[in-house]
Amino acid sequence: MENGAAPTAPAVIVAIDGPSGTGKSSTSKAVAAQLGLSYLDTGAQYRAITWWMVTNGIDTDDPHEIAAAAGKPEIVSGTDPAAPTITVDGTDVAGPIRTQEVTAKVSAVSAVPEVRTRITELQRTIAAGAPLGIVVEGRDIGTTVLPDADLKIFLTASAEARAARRSGELKGADVNVTREALIKRDAADSSRKTSPLAKADDAVEVDTTDLTLEQVIECVVTLVEEKRAEK
Repeated sequence: MENGAAPTAPAVIVAIDGPSGTGKSSTSKAVAAQLGLSYLDTGAQYRAITWWMVTNGIDTDDPHEIAAAAGKPEIVSGTDPAAPTITVDGTDVAGPIRTQEVTAKVSAVSAVPEVRTRITELQRTIAAGAPLGIVVEGRDIGTTVLPDADLKIFLTASAEARAARRSGELKGADVNVTREALIKRDAADSSRKTSPLAKADDAVEVDTTDLTLEQVIECVVTLVEEKRAEK
């Protein structure tokens, strides 16, 4: 399936990391669609396993209980950027994984090493199976999941800009409350022992604070095309 890409274009693996509200998902999906690449939202996978834990009565404050259950759910991610899907044990969870309850618990579940090992293996398998290449977005892709990615990009933005964007997504949300929640999430993700949120040494940092989404997409597409030309 060429998705409009030239069949001669070399496969390219792109890792896009960064905290919430920097435009990772919108950018990654658009870049993948424009360049005919597969797309993987790794955050959705962590949300999916968190949703499964909550739904099945696992105590998300107990790392041992989480670790013991980490291998049970079957998580399947669709990689079409135009319509990415995610299922758990055959159930479509694209909507349920975005609830406030899951959002509040995903950092704790994601911090458990057994969960990260399980999901990281899944991510590497998906990336390896993408014939034309893939855009993988998350928090530890360039550092841990795909350290040999052809191109690593780290998106940043001010806490104010990120809160405004996230509040726009969560209709009616209080910007200040959202900002505090983002800062708390950043702190949890950056300080966890296993695969913390961090910028890879060889990543290109793109500050999206004062850029439109279109400008960010254009910037990333250019970086990917330059990398392809080098291959």
